[in-house]
Parts: sequence; structure tokens; C-alpha cells
Amino acid sequence: MKRILLCVLVFQLVGCTELQQVVNQLPQGPTGIGNAEIAQGLREALNMGIEKQVNKLALENGFFRNELVKILLPEELQKVDKTLRDVGLGNLADEGLRIINRAAEDAVGEATPIFVDAVKGITFTDARQILLGSDNAATQYLEQSTKTKLYNKFNPIIKNSFQKVGADQIWSNIITRYNNLPLTNDVNPDLTDYTTNEALEGVYTMIAVEEQEIRNKISSRTTDLLKRVFALQD
Repeated sequence: MKRILLCVLVFQLVGCTELQQVVNQLPQGPTGIGNAEIAQGLREALNMGIEKQVNKLALENGFFRNELVKILLPEELQKVDKTLRDVGLGNLADEGLRIINRAAEDAVGEATPIFVDAVKGITFTDARQILLGSDNAATQYLEQSTKTKLYNKFNPIIKNSFQKVGADQIWSNIITRYNNLPLTNDVNPDLTDYTTNEALEGVYTMIAVEEQEIRNKISSRTTDLLKRVFALQD
């Protein structure tokens, strides 16, 4: 309606040729895009995050060589790491850190279908508001909607991965060696719980990386749906 009124006003002031030039310069943004289509576009963006970014985490060193998501030692084990290095056991400390990340890499490879199903089942109650939100609004919504459920599915996979890559034995050796050192207090952290939470955070972080790419780079919108939907937030 505003556009029609503007055209009438301009028509009173200029001729037909000039009028057409003005109309051509008016915004021609996408129209007719409803909440359902926007929601589908957001799901497609999240799926691209899984396909392009999360799958990289499942590769060897996918966590360990990625500074954005590399899993560091929990606070109670940082003193273990430092003490081992101080007494000349740096190689053992390095292996302990590497094996935690290796377990996360192994688990993500097995758990990727869980994330795909989670995206399929996610319901965007206000897709337009999320689309027009922050650069990682869709990822944040995914995390809020799925993290508890995904933790319950992811935790046993991490536990199995610890056994699969030998992390349980390596850390049992590390803790034993540390606890046997003089003047140290015994530690026995729940590494499965810690690694599960850190691995999930890593997954959400990498999904957000792809969401930001799609939001900020038109060239990253590789489907017609992504182009139509994300043009609304430009």
C-alpha cells in the first residue's frame, strides 16, 4: 500500500518515463515467504553446518587441531598436566590430552545422524524472528531445543569411544602415576561427562560457523531456498 501511494505521488510530479525509472529503483525484496518456508530454510542452513563443518570434527585431529573446539583439560586435571610436565612426563601429558580429543572425534562420527534427526524434528515457533536475529540465532535455538536430549544420547557414545580409542586405560595410567607422586592430592574426575559436554559445544560451535557464513556471504547460499530466505535478513 505504501508503495502504491508513493507511486501515485511521484506520478503527479513526473512523467511516465521518469516514473518507471523511479519504480525500478524501489526495493524489490522477496515476497510471499511464510513462516514454514523460513523454517525450512533455517533447517537447511543447520544441515549444511553439519555436512560442511561437523563432519570435519569426525576426522582424525578434527578436534585436536581445531583451536575453536579443541578440548582442553578440566580444571581439576590442569594441575595433573603441569605436575607431570614438571617431573619430565610431558609425553604422557600430551597423550592424555590427545586421547580426550580423539574420543570426541570418534563419537561425533557415530553421532552425526543424531544431529541430522534433531534438525529435522526441530520446530521453529517464530522462524522469522530467528532469521532476523543474531548471526548464530538458529544454532542457539537448536542448542536450547536439543542439548539435553542429545547429551543423553551422546554420553554413552563418548563412553564407548573412550574404551574404543583406549582413553580409559591411558587416563587410568595417568591418574595412577599422578596419585603416586609425593605431595599430591588424589584426583578422579568424570572425564566422560566432561568430554560429552565439550564435544557437544564443539558441534554447536561449528554449526554456528556455517550459519554465519550463510548469513554474511551471499555466495554461501548455494540453493534457491537459502537465497530466498536469507535475502530477507540482508
